Amino acid sequence: MTELIVIFVIGLVVLGPKRLPELARSLGKSLAEFRRASNELRRDFMSAADDADLAAPLLAPRNTPPAASAPAAPAAPDPLTAPSDPPRDG
Repeated sequence: MTELIVIFVIGLVVLGPKRLPELARSLGKSLAEFRRASNELRRDFMSAADDADLAAPLLAPRNTPPAASAPAAPAAPDPLTAPSDPPRDG
């Protein structure tokens, strides 16, 4: 908050009381226009990304075999059904 007050006082001294409101108004308009343009650009990118997601299945090659999956690891024995100690002969 103190930084804003210092900036305001310096602007008031440098620009004067007549030009400071004009400058603030034009700065506000410029920031609003920048936000509007950035929001529009963001919407365009999101729309393009959504279109690409919808078109992805259409662009997949046809008549291709499914991808080979990695061999499954052997299943670990169930500790409740597997014996804890092997039977002893003797």
